[in-house]
Amino acid sequence: MSYAVYGVGNALVDIQAQVSDEMLESLKFDKGVMTLVDDEMQQRVLSALDGVSVSRCAGGSAANTIIGVADFGGKAAYAGKTGRDQLGEFCLADMRKMGVTIEVPPAEGRTGTCVVLITPDAQRTMLTSLGVSATLGPDDIDEDEIRKAEYVYVEGYLFTGDSTKAAALKAIELAKKNDVKVAFTVSDPFLIHLFRDEFLALIEGPVDLLFCNLDEARSLTGIEDTIDCAREIHRHAPNVALTLGPNGSILMHEGEVIAIEGVSTEAIDTTGAGDMYAAGLLFGITSGLTWKQAGHLGSHAAGRIVAQLGARLANRFSPTEIDALMQSE
Repeated sequence: MSYAVYGVGNALVDIQAQVSDEMLESLKFDKGVMTLVDDEMQQRVLSALDGVSVSRCAGGSAANTIIGVADFGGKAAYAGKTGRDQLGEFCLADMRKMGVTIEVPPAEGRTGTCVVLITPDAQRTMLTSLGVSATLGPDDIDEDEIRKAEYVYVEGYLFTGDSTKAAALKAIELAKKNDVKVAFTVSDPFLIHLFRDEFLALIEGPVDLLFCNLDEARSLTGIEDTIDCAREIHRHAPNVALTLGPNGSILMHEGEVIAIEGVSTEAIDTTGAGDMYAAGLLFGITSGLTWKQAGHLGSHAAGRIVAQLGARLANRFSPTEIDALMQSE
């Protein structure tokens, strides 16, 4: 079996709930951002949600993208660490049900969780307790599996731990050794403040495709103008996907600026929009689409995901629908 994409990231169970602004304020977390919390705090948050309707699915940023690639019909694999507990069994079964190959052996301890609190303005506030996902290490990266992939996709969140960072760097090293392309997502603006020099070294070195949003791109480059920002990153990275929220995205490929339109939709939950955009783009470029067509698919996928609850497509794209979208391009 060969893979379109082999992902490396945190293996979490996403627990999503719609809450009021008042409830979010009572929990005293910054709205609209991801906050790392310890297990005790996560249990307190889950207790506060007692009686609130929640949904759960296998998640984590890179996992959302890999599941999205599989959802489109691409072959995908994932390296992430789960616990030998009920949530861990659920996470592995959920990913495998979606067609994702995941062979990293589980560990003793609690499976990581990401509580996603969605307020009426569609903002999502994420509280992440990494659990045993933080123990993913270089020994969990399988060179034989990486060798089968067209792209390795690595999330920036891995850089918050020594073991997970080592796993990310090992995956990138093995990818380059085996002529596999490397896609990297910055993941979150706060990471740039912590790891700017390391990220820049990756962008100037092994990364073939960088995913980032405008805030992240500005933070990386110190440049305000959107196009200038994209061009500066493209001086170092062969390909750039710079997302602009409802305004679409900009792709940089072979020196060309490719503007991708946004998709007009009523947003009710922005969870996973960037992850699903990456899934559409990666599926497209590994399936013979042009970069513009792949960006077009990513944009439509992101538009569809923000119009529903959760980071998993409730209404999948059929092959016929994908073909129709490409014909309209």
